[in-house]
Amino acid sequence: MDTGNQEPLSNRDEQILLAQQAAAGDPVARSRVNQFLDPIIRFQTDRFCKRFCKENQFIYTCTLPKPWGTPASGAALCEWGNASYAWMLDDLSNAKRLQQYRGDNGASLNNYMYHIANSLPFYERWKNWRFGRKVHVPTYIQSMGPQAGSAFLALRSGDNIALIAQKLSLSEADTEILCRKIIVTLTQKNRLHLLNPPSTISLSQDYDGNETEMEPADASPSLEQTADHDALHQAWQLLNPTEQFVLESMVMDQQDANDVLNALEKLDIRIKDGVPPQQTNRQHLYYFRRKTLAKLEKLMESS
Repeated sequence: MDTGNQEPLSNRDEQILLAQQAAAGDPVARSRVNQFLDPIIRFQTDRFCKRFCKENQFIYTCTLPKPWGTPASGAALCEWGNASYAWMLDDLSNAKRLQQYRGDNGASLNNYMYHIANSLPFYERWKNWRFGRKVHVPTYIQSMGPQAGSAFLALRSGDNIALIAQKLSLSEADTEILCRKIIVTLTQKNRLHLLNPPSTISLSQDYDGNETEMEPADASPSLEQTADHDALHQAWQLLNPTEQFVLESMVMDQQDANDVLNALEKLDIRIKDGVPPQQTNRQHLYYFRRKTLAKLEKLMESS
């Protein structure tokens, strides 16, 4: 007689289930995945950052677990350590990657991630991100029409509507409609950061748990310095509502980061895909502000 008792999951099945749950956004599963990814990412970040550190070690304070270089006392934080950690976390634990795990040949989820992180393609992807190479046009942008891909790349380069229209041999009205459609689609998919210029960075949803009250280095001009620029209004319109809110709060109104974080949580606004507002911290917010200021500056320079 069948008792109805189910056989307990094998280790392989449990890990596949863990990967699927993490891919679906389950916070407990994601936390477990992030825990075993942490030492892998720390090791690779240490290797990669030091390899391309160059003069940064003398200018900024290193944020690696074992700091590198001899900067001056009180130097601003270097952005690349935390940024590289976040990029690697996103690359290794994004939903598509997790859904591909099948435990073939007895490989554990940890081994699966370890081999990816130590592969040449992973290293090349990191360099592409670090140095802004090989820009990919999303398929949902390409599907908008034969000129959508070119418009996407032009927006990413910071070209204004008139210049894009000239490149595409379209009227400015049609070009503006196409560009707005691209921006709206990216905003709806929480992928507007894909339009950031190569020199800016994109952070992922988790950090190593070490926070500091010191702000990362920020060389972007303040809005007060650029308020009289003729292109400010036009560039401002190309920012999404979240970007506008953060700049208005932190730069124009000079609000404290904690107050802005509280507002984001109350309004249920995410500044990064996959990160609930209540899990957003000061470091996330500072990097988001820096990225948005860099984007605004680039848009203004090209208008």
